[in-house]
Amino acid sequence: MCLIFLGHRMRADLPLVLAANRDEFVARPAAAADFWPDSPDILGGRDLKQGGAWLAVNRSGRWAAVTNYRDPADVRPEARSRGDLVREFVQGSAGPVEFLRRVSGERREYNGFNLLLSDGVDAYYYSNVSDEVRRLAPGVYGLSNHLLDTPWPKVASGKAEFAAALAGAAPAPEDFFHVLANDRRASDAELPATGVPLEIERALSARFIALPGYGTRCSTVVVRDGLGGLQFVEKSYDAAGAPADERRFQVRIESGAAEPAERS
Repeated sequence: MCLIFLGHRMRADLPLVLAANRDEFVARPAAAADFWPDSPDILGGRDLKQGGAWLAVNRSGRWAAVTNYRDPADVRPEARSRGDLVREFVQGSAGPVEFLRRVSGERREYNGFNLLLSDGVDAYYYSNVSDEVRRLAPGVYGLSNHLLDTPWPKVASGKAEFAAALAGAAPAPEDFFHVLANDRRASDAELPATGVPLEIERALSARFIALPGYGTRCSTVVVRDGLGGLQFVEKSYDAAGAPADERRFQVRIESGAAEPAERS
């Protein structure tokens, strides 16, 4: 993922709301969200190049999501896939702190990343850039390609809109997709300096990105209710940024029964 908004335990009836955009090269092969054939308790997309994932949930309640830390001066082609972190956590049984301590010991094997994960109760954040394991208090969080809650324009404005949607009387996934779909670019005065050319910095300042050969490939909203039901909705886009597919799933966390809902 390249943009994540998280509502963690802000409402008793909605203890988890996560909305995220995956920005990636069009040519990179990936599988759309589904239950994994090799791990049928897990739901999410798959990176078909290196086998990892960017966002996945387990019907036990475990979930994880990753973003890259943008630093073009420190990118090693031989580094381990950051998508492995998501896959390993949702497939495993280690607690979040135990898992993240292990990752901390291996942090130099990866290019820069941010990792959000949860055992279904507590949520944690870790970046191998800051090397700090942080348990998240109830709240709304925003994450792009810098550290958690770095106030890049799309993060700051998106957090405010996400929080407003979450505070609504009966928020629905479409309310959060609306937040993710904003393609407004920041002014030059607002842009961060991350080491990429100015034209690229401008394009990447939007929440929804559409560039030749690169852009927002899918948007995902995950909503867990207070009764153990979880909605997982993914919208994917073609090379021009136009809608291409939509997948909807319902997972019953408390009973361990997971089954796909109607797909459109």
